[in-house]
Amino acid sequence: MHLIQRYKLDSILLPLGAILVTCFFWYVIAGKSVVTEKVDDFGDKVKVTKREGLSADLPTPVETWTASKLYITEPFAKRGELDQGIMRFTWMSLVLVAQGYAIALLVGTPIGFFLGLSKPFTKAFDPIIQVLRPVSPLAWLPLGMILFSGVKIMDGDGRTTFGASDAAALFTIAICAMWPTVMNTAVGVRAVPQDYLNVAKVLKLSKSKTLWKVLVPATLPYMFTGFRLSLGIAWLVIVAVEMLTGMPGVGGFLWQQYNANSYAHIILCILTIGVIGYILDRLMSLVESRFKTA
Repeated sequence: MHLIQRYKLDSILLPLGAILVTCFFWYVIAGKSVVTEKVDDFGDKVKVTKREGLSADLPTPVETWTASKLYITEPFAKRGELDQGIMRFTWMSLVLVAQGYAIALLVGTPIGFFLGLSKPFTKAFDPIIQVLRPVSPLAWLPLGMILFSGVKIMDGDGRTTFGASDAAALFTIAICAMWPTVMNTAVGVRAVPQDYLNVAKVLKLSKSKTLWKVLVPATLPYMFTGFRLSLGIAWLVIVAVEMLTGMPGVGGFLWQQYNANSYAHIILCILTIGVIGYILDRLMSLVESRFKTA
């Protein structure tokens, strides 16, 4: 019991201490407003406020909270198209990420199985995969805009509900996020013990039963590692996609605030992206542990 209490205490106090240390260094390098007096051309004393510090334009933690408080305390408010609560922007990004991530898994998982099962398929397509895998989302998005330039779905009022930028965004998220799933699934299939396949042959299982009864269960731990990595990449890509397309979301909001020189809101977006990414990773880890213990 004492060890459990100590573990829980450490799991709270140590991260809290690290956060406080980080905030202290943030405060040290951030700029501070300094008021000085000088005499103007008419001989009058005037007060001049300027920022000084290692990074003069960087707001302190308190300044960041003060400037961003409205977006946090009213997280789902909508005051305008580009003036909404931070969680409302985040929800828009998560919906797009979920769609692109689903496409990545639906496409990447079968490709991974083909790579693991077929040597001719591997020899033919592995060089192409290795060439495409390191390509940046900044390069895929313009290609997506060209490929889906004619896409336009309109509602009854004649407004575009799904256009070229939406299709290009899904394409970019899916193609960037699917590679970890492809590679880890292929590795998992190749790691399946030959004895399992021999037993399937002895039992005269069909190819479909061999796939679902033998290969998928044995490959599942590798697949979940790929799924987890793919989810992280999908969340990273959404920021770049929204910044380039101007789509509403946490990435689009970040780019808008950068153009407006609102540094406090930029930090708010960065922290939001990091926290949501951490939560998504923990949720995927929880799902993975449930499948392992099932």
